[in-house]
Amino acid sequence: MSTSLTEQRPPSPPGGSPTPRRTTAHPPRSHTWAGARERLAAGGFMAPAVLLVTLFLLAPFVWTVYRSFFSDTRTAPFDWFDNYTLFASDPALSRSIQNTLMWVVGTVALPFVLGLAIACMTNASRLSRLARLCVVLPYALSGSAVAVVWNFMLTTDGAVNQVLNGVGLDSLAQGWLITWPGNTLVMILANAWQATGVAVILFLVGLQSIPPETLEAGALDGAGGWQQFRHIVLPQLRPVSIIVIGMSLVNGLKSFDLIWVLTQGGPGRATETLAVSMYNETFLELRPGAGAAIAVVLTVIVLAASWLYLRRQLDVKGG
Repeated sequence: MSTSLTEQRPPSPPGGSPTPRRTTAHPPRSHTWAGARERLAAGGFMAPAVLLVTLFLLAPFVWTVYRSFFSDTRTAPFDWFDNYTLFASDPALSRSIQNTLMWVVGTVALPFVLGLAIACMTNASRLSRLARLCVVLPYALSGSAVAVVWNFMLTTDGAVNQVLNGVGLDSLAQGWLITWPGNTLVMILANAWQATGVAVILFLVGLQSIPPETLEAGALDGAGGWQQFRHIVLPQLRPVSIIVIGMSLVNGLKSFDLIWVLTQGGPGRATETLAVSMYNETFLELRPGAGAAIAVVLTVIVLAASWLYLRRQLDVKGG
């Protein structure tokens, strides 16, 4: 004879209360509705930003990728990867890649080294405020304004050559913006003159956040100035260093305004970077397909370099 489920329950222990039934706890309906409203509200606040990013970043990028597979004629037939083969066949683009690599190295190394050195020297100096102002002031200028200042200095009859002639160093005077690779190097110096300011600010913030007790403990252990800097200061400046190098890396890859105002990529196309070549091919040579291909390659390089660098730094930090 079958028995019911209630009859199969074990008897209650003697002298104790009966065993309570196990029930599944369900969240109150009001809490569920409140959570849904919060998600809807968050989505509503994020929707304008997502829409703007889609319209002004993702949609143009998708169109640029699409346009890079078409030729530059009026009918624009589909030509597969012909625009991308220009990187191997066009000498101007080959030189542009070389210049871009030089810009990346220069714009990463110089602001980092100069910014760290100036920040360390002015961190506890009496004249630190004046020194910081002199270094940070160029960062407040636009790239075009910096280019105008350096054009005044670097032209054949500019300030640099006049100073060299005045002190009897006529043999060193030259056309600084005429011959390659010297013209690219002096423009990298001009960019570093401007970009060092933000590196100084970031490193000063990092230095002032270092607890003094760590430096005092290192001094008590017999560590000298260089040892303290290497084993105490630099490791604690790692987060700031990641930001400085990351910003400099991206800025070096997309350098345009200073180059365009100083040389417009010349003489010829000797000082073009990929950003300048993209503008030149699209708007001056009227080759939108080639310009779109350069834009796609430059975007991929920027994203890949940033991702690889940040991933490496975060992996080291996590490890």
